[in-house]
Amino acid sequence: MELKRERVREHLLTVIESRRPGDAIPSERTLCATLGVSRPTLRAAVDELVATGLLVREHGRGMFVAPDKITQELVAEHRAAGAPRSRGDWTSTVLELRTVRAGARIGRRLAISPAAQLVHVTRLRRVDGAPIALEHLHVPADLVPGLTAADMEGGFYAHLRERRGIRPAHAVQSIEPTVLSEEEAALLDVPVLSPALLFDRITSATDGRPVEYVRSLYRGDRYRIVSRLALGDGAPGDPATDAARGGTWWGTVE
Repeated sequence: MELKRERVREHLLTVIESRRPGDAIPSERTLCATLGVSRPTLRAAVDELVATGLLVREHGRGMFVAPDKITQELVAEHRAAGAPRSRGDWTSTVLELRTVRAGARIGRRLAISPAAQLVHVTRLRRVDGAPIALEHLHVPADLVPGLTAADMEGGFYAHLRERRGIRPAHAVQSIEPTVLSEEEAALLDVPVLSPALLFDRITSATDGRPVEYVRSLYRGDRYRIVSRLALGDGAPGDPATDAARGGTWWGTVE
């Protein structure tokens, strides 16, 4: 069974690579006949590719090649602040904007008193109209007096530079896998417990003061990260050997 499923998976990947996003793939009946496998074996392979965001199953219509994943490239610390913009038309919708007390946990991250006021903004990010990420931003209120939802519809860093005279200069960010709650999944238009990437970031200005703490959830089926890892000047070869002596290699996370 496992060998058959792997054969089916490889065939489906070949079919996907030969088509464009949105194109239909052959029906289950056709694929079973072509590959000589049972419906359960085929569906197990299809389910895997649906879960990883390569196929989309539409009830009553069939199966289709999924939209391309949004790709974000990570850059080394010595590069200019701000990651390269991934392709697509990015837009934001503010779901909530309110002023609250920082509390102990977020206060520590922003180096402010737990009693200090901060602005909490929840944004839904879209690419080409499709929901991609849910962001929760926390900003010290004294940095952005009078902040409105309209101010947050575009790029927040551009707003800080152009309207507040604050220049974001450095960020520390962690990324880990997670799954989406019922509410999060509904906003991102995916099933409950779908995989997601959790970004946790603290951004500081040129004077070293933290200006933003963000927790973001990105859809695991539509977003991937590409890392460029430059580990030294040695000639590339075996990654383990290069890592030990200072070579150069590439890594991808999807």
